[in-house]
Amino acid sequence: MKSTLFRLDRLSVMFGGLSALSGLDMEIDKGDIVGLIGPNGAGKTTAFNAITGRIRPTSGKIFFRGKDITGWPAPRIAQNGITRTFQSIKLYDDLTVIENVMVAGHASIRYSFIEAIFGLGRYGSDERRIRNQAEGLLELMGLMDVASDKARTLPYGRQRKLEIARALALEPELLLLDEPVAGMNPMETIEFGKLLLKLHTDMNLAIGLIDHDMKFVMDVCHKIKVIDHGVPLAWGTPNEIRNDKKVIAAYLGKS
Repeated sequence: MKSTLFRLDRLSVMFGGLSALSGLDMEIDKGDIVGLIGPNGAGKTTAFNAITGRIRPTSGKIFFRGKDITGWPAPRIAQNGITRTFQSIKLYDDLTVIENVMVAGHASIRYSFIEAIFGLGRYGSDERRIRNQAEGLLELMGLMDVASDKARTLPYGRQRKLEIARALALEPELLLLDEPVAGMNPMETIEFGKLLLKLHTDMNLAIGLIDHDMKFVMDVCHKIKVIDHGVPLAWGTPNEIRNDKKVIAAYLGKS
C-alpha cells in the first residue's frame, strides 16, 4: 500500500484577474512518477512555480509529508525535500561541472564562517563530504568524465543531466522536472528515460514532470494529470489518459 507524499488541494493562481490555474487537485505517492500535461498555456509551469514557492497561490493548499507548506519561501521548500529543474537550463556557466553540484551541496554545511576562513574544525570534513557526494552524483548521471570542464562547454543533453545532479545534491524526496527532454533528439530522449527510471528505482525518488513529448511521458509515468487553460481535465494511468476523449479533444481541437 503506497502512502501519499505530496498533495494539491484545489490549487488556484490568478494574475491580474486572469485565472492561470483553477482548482487543481493532484497526488504523488512515495516512489511514483507522475506527469502533468496539457496544451501550451495550460498552466503547468505555473503549478510547479506555486509548488516550489516561486509564486504564491491565490487559493488552495499544498501538502508535503502531511504538512501544509502553502506559501513557504522557495529555499525552505527546497531544504525540506522538494527540488526542481526549469524549462530554461539554469547553471553557473563559469563554474566547473563538479563545482555546480557542490554549490547545491553547500546547503547542508555545518561549519561556521570563521572555520571556513581558517580551514579549521568542521570545514575539512564538510568539504570532503560535499565533494564525495558530488562525485557520486556525477558518476550516476554519467558526467564524471567532464567533472573539471566548464558547465557552458557541455552539450545540451549533458547540461540537462547536470541540472538534475545539482537538484539531487539537496537530497530531495520529490524531484520536479519541467520539460526535461525538450530539445533532445529521439536517442537522447530514450537514454534519458532509462536514466530517470534508474534514479526512481535506485533512490526511491518520487518524480513529477512536465513534458510535451507524449511517448516519453507515457513510457515513464505511473499516473498522469491533464489540465487545459488552468482547469483540471483528466487523471489516470497512461492507458486511461491515452484513450480519454476529453484529452484527445484538448490536444487535437476536436469535440
